[in-house]
Amino acid sequence: MTIFYWVMGVLIVGTLVPSVTYLILYAVTGEPACMKRARALWNFSRVLALLAGNLLIWGHVIVGLWSIWFS
Repeated sequence: MTIFYWVMGVLIVGTLVPSVTYLILYAVTGEPACMKRARALWNFSRVLALLAGNLLIWGHVIVGLWSIWFS
């Protein structure tokens, strides 16, 4: 599970930081392309966070059911 946490953390932070950077660039320059990129990266970061949460929850459910049925 530690590898899963690290991989998902790196992926989430790896999309969140550029999103914030492009949002700051949009605030400074007013370039609409920066806002479009910031929004796309933010949405991708949210999808990754929701995916990580779902995998974490359902992974624990499956392991719990496995230990109940096959212990």
